[in-house]
Amino acid sequence: MHNKKRLIYGLGIGLLMIIAYFVYLYIQPDPLQISYNEFLEAVNEGKIERVCLQDKDTVNGIYKDGTEFITDNPRKEGFKEELLKKDIKVDEKTRHGQLMDAGSFVLTILVFGALFYFLSNKSIKQAQSGMGKLSSISAAPEGKTEVTFNDVAGIDEVKESIKDIIDFIKNPEKYVRYGARLPRGIILYGPPGTGKTLVAKAVAGEAGVPFYAVSGSDFVQVYVGVGAGRIRDLFKKARESGKCVIFIDEIDALGKKRDAGFEGGNDERDQTLNALLAEMSGFKDNEGIVVISATNRLDVLDPALLRPGRFDRHIEVGLPGVKERYEILKLQCQGKPVAKDVDLYKIAQQTVYFSGAKLENLINEAAILAAKRNSGSIEANDIDMAFYIVVAGLEKKDRSAIHDIDREITAIHEAGHALVTKIIAPENRVSRVTIIPSTKGAGGFSLSIPPDRMYFKKSDMINSIKIALAGRAAEEIIYGENSITTGASSDLERATEILMDMITRFGMGKKSGLLCYNVLFHAGLRQVEDEIIKESRDIMHSYYASVKEILIQNRPVLKAVAAALLEKETLNEYELDDIISSCRERLKGTA
Repeated sequence: MHNKKRLIYGLGIGLLMIIAYFVYLYIQPDPLQISYNEFLEAVNEGKIERVCLQDKDTVNGIYKDGTEFITDNPRKEGFKEELLKKDIKVDEKTRHGQLMDAGSFVLTILVFGALFYFLSNKSIKQAQSGMGKLSSISAAPEGKTEVTFNDVAGIDEVKESIKDIIDFIKNPEKYVRYGARLPRGIILYGPPGTGKTLVAKAVAGEAGVPFYAVSGSDFVQVYVGVGAGRIRDLFKKARESGKCVIFIDEIDALGKKRDAGFEGGNDERDQTLNALLAEMSGFKDNEGIVVISATNRLDVLDPALLRPGRFDRHIEVGLPGVKERYEILKLQCQGKPVAKDVDLYKIAQQTVYFSGAKLENLINEAAILAAKRNSGSIEANDIDMAFYIVVAGLEKKDRSAIHDIDREITAIHEAGHALVTKIIAPENRVSRVTIIPSTKGAGGFSLSIPPDRMYFKKSDMINSIKIALAGRAAEEIIYGENSITTGASSDLERATEILMDMITRFGMGKKSGLLCYNVLFHAGLRQVEDEIIKESRDIMHSYYASVKEILIQNRPVLKAVAAALLEKETLNEYELDDIISSCRERLKGTA
């Protein structure tokens, strides 16, 4: 009986809402129908307040006096830009936000009516509990993590920058005496795999406090308000724990710069970010809660997030140098049966630009290879094989399907890379050249190891582009323009990335000048894109012509290296040097 009353009540409410909806539709005045010429005149005279662009044959709009109108949709490129230049607001919603159609509205009402029927006292409680789960986040603390700074190697400067935070958490009275407050937030930024998460765990472990770990994507939801609710729930749990470390990985997922642009902002993401800012501002000075976040892109984060009082400290966790890589390798080899003749420092010199995670993967792959052989220890050869597995993937064992012409093209291609590297960048070690295909999709590769450097010079970047183009250039010189292959796709991608960084980030373009175009693009100034593309194309063509000239002058050496690759399939740096020097000696003798 009670349920029947609920049903009748729900259906009654639904019926009233349906009637109200149709009454609303009936009393709405039809928009004024105007011609497209009339619309253009009104635009030029500044009479238009707002225009709504939709994928329809018509365009809706509002005059400045509030009159709604409708006209034909020209469907032409740049139409929106023209309107914006006239200070006309442009969106893709009607003034009332795209009303639901009658069918959807009726269906919604029927669903609510059914819910009234089935919701008993028990089900009401269950529903309330379910909604609570939707707005909460499963962020139980991992407990007092056992990770300490002894488990973190190769980033001594980062550890030094953060030790006072740990001391502050453990001994707040020492700092309060001087009127200091605990920094509320720390941002760890740098390339992937450099140990940002490990540092955050170590902070909690050293301080002896609970560790909460979440990802920025956990707060990015479809429904407005859910992400903000999860933020509040997380910080509520943290405050209940007392002193603790909250770690938000990939904070750029929710903390990107707020810019509504032309299409309107993301209300959910903005609300979530605002909730995070409010929670961090609401900390008591010495509450003992530290928020540590990690990102690969510090430049995309909102300024409100980066200001003092929110994330006070910004600490770069960069790629390790040779000494740091040596320390990481020693740490990763602890507890493993590594042979005594393994030279970890030599491996550290070879692994230029390897992250900590990549070094860990290297040693793990070597351990797997040693276990397969049941050798009893990890030997130097295991680590050498693991190095090429990490860089290029496993060698393909079955090469019967590869045609001879494909092997020849691959040999010429890789010989081009190796030879140009030796000529224009002799400081780079060409440690290995192979035409053996790998499981990562490469038909072969030329592995060049550059020296450790803090900065890249313009000449270094130009040489990197030329080396990337050398494979395609070698193919064209030997086989002709019409016989170039698709094998240079990744090379072209790499060359384009470097060149665009030179022009748009580092101000190294002659025509583009000393500007960071990424800033201009973010500000919505995109008119320069065509000019940048034209300059990039001209520069790339000039570099390509230079590479072709180098290879033409060294054509016999190119063929000699390719012939050796066809014979042996793989050349090390010493074999490569011998082939190049002996070929040049022969050429001198015949000159």
